[in-house]
Amino acid sequence: MNVTAQSRQSTPEVRQELLGRIENVLNERVRPGLIEDGGEVQVVSIDEDHIVQVRLLGACQGCVSSVVTMTMFIEKAVKAEVPEVRFLEAIP
Repeated sequence: MNVTAQSRQSTPEVRQELLGRIENVLNERVRPGLIEDGGEVQVVSIDEDHIVQVRLLGACQGCVSSVVTMTMFIEKAVKAEVPEVRFLEAIP
């Protein structure tokens, strides 16, 4: 099996480890800025393809800049530290 196929295999244990790493990034690099502006982010799930569903809360929920916050701030920070993540998907 090649490396690409192996890196895409996911078990509940792998996803739990990814969640821990993602939460560390969010706590250290993302949440302080969001909280300062009255917002928050919650990880809802990580699927077998390492697509992470997140929910923006507080002032971030429904904000006109939420797409920019999501892609240029949250997703960029998470993917820089946890490259196994394919992308983040905002859900209501």
